[in-house]
Amino acid sequence: MARSGKAGEPDVERSEGDAAPNPVWFKPIMIGLMIIGLLWVLVFYLSGMQFPIPGIEAWNLVIGFGIAFVGFLMTTRWR
Repeated sequence: MARSGKAGEPDVERSEGDAAPNPVWFKPIMIGLMIIGLLWVLVFYLSGMQFPIPGIEAWNLVIGFGIAFVGFLMTTRWR
């Protein structure tokens, strides 16, 4: 039988259960979300609970922790 590739190279086999590596954009997005969430919460506390979105008060905490939480969830899929 004819084989593709060079004669001295071993065939690389991946089983069905092996996970493919993450795309290049995965790690920067993951870290970015965690940092953005942290900065959101810091701005909320340092501004005297008025910013980043005035008028929604403590919901700013929910938004900040939610953004950071999505980043932390992404760490479970990082390879």
